[in-house]
Amino acid sequence: MKSLVSTGARCVAPVAAIAAVLVSSSASANIRITEVMSSSNGLGAPTPDWIEITNYGSSAVNLSGWRMDDGSFNFAVSAALTGVTSIGAGESVIFIESAAGAAVPAFLTHWGGLAGVQVGYYSGSGLGFSSGGDGACLFDAGGAILSQVNFGVASSGSSFFYGWDSAGVLDSAYNGIVSTVGTIGTQVGFSSTGDTGSIGTALGVPAPGAIALLGLAGLAGRARRR
Repeated sequence: MKSLVSTGARCVAPVAAIAAVLVSSSASANIRITEVMSSSNGLGAPTPDWIEITNYGSSAVNLSGWRMDDGSFNFAVSAALTGVTSIGAGESVIFIESAAGAAVPAFLTHWGGLAGVQVGYYSGSGLGFSSGGDGACLFDAGGAILSQVNFGVASSGSSFFYGWDSAGVLDSAYNGIVSTVGTIGTQVGFSSTGDTGSIGTALGVPAPGAIALLGLAGLAGRARRR
């Protein structure tokens, strides 16, 4: 009897570890670029370019080693995402173009403090979104492209935003839409010191309760298959 109990205990750890990896991989696959600013206005004091990414998955994801690039979509010349180590389920975080993050405090002030919103940074030679049209790309630590978007000619002071579903599919109705003040879908755009966006929020993100249920459903499904 003792050996059976011991054998059972040894079996649990690998199964739990595999489940954890599967949940993490699924969550990573559902992180998307949800907003981009390529031409800040800022009433004479423009803020840097920035991207917003959102976790549509049911688990927090470690961002260590993740990188971004502009329209070349090239991991070899991409820049490290720094200053934000983890993104929670349903969370939107911002990364601005800023050497060593020096512009982060001014950026937070510009957007009214952004209470509760994580802001990181990136920098590198040749980076910078063109106001005449460009793109943005998100890589995981292994160089896999998790999300990429394209956008056209900028409207000065307005961001572009994107809507996705929980499976990571882009909604064609919200593909690079120029931000305006007011409600579009479930997203509210607002102006702050000359710039317009919906920074820190995204379309199609499940409510916290729904995210928890998605995670439980995924684990239950894997348990049944075992």
